[in-house]
Amino acid sequence: MNLADQAATEAAGFLLGERLKIGDIIALSGDLGAGKTCLARGMLRGLGLSGEVPSPTFPIMISYSPPDVRLSVHHIDLYRLDSPNEVLALALEDALFDGALVVEWPDLLDAHFLSDALQITINRTSDDARRLTAQVPPSWKDRWPFP
Repeated sequence: MNLADQAATEAAGFLLGERLKIGDIIALSGDLGAGKTCLARGMLRGLGLSGEVPSPTFPIMISYSPPDVRLSVHHIDLYRLDSPNEVLALALEDALFDGALVVEWPDLLDAHFLSDALQITINRTSDDARRLTAQVPPSWKDRWPFP
């Protein structure tokens, strides 16, 4: 899917956020500045968030809960972590019992953990435009909003 600009990227995220369910994992990959946080911002807007959506690069994880959003979601950025052991300390599996995960830079996550994740890669095609590709697991087949 081609996304013309930041607004289109956020709009695509909004559609994803509207479809997000408890237990979902969305893994966002792409180079620095590709639009991962912009897509995540749109997802949080689709979940009902009206406030700020900062990048979780420095805090690593930012959690949002009802009533600010329709379901709990944890926005995670693994860019600054060095090993899978550091990821284990975040107890991400526990967060899936009552919420969903949006994970930027998911390379440190165990392949089994990602087996049912919607895995999205964002690449720049120009200064403003982006190309979004996805690996859509069975749990997303009926919810994936894009042909």
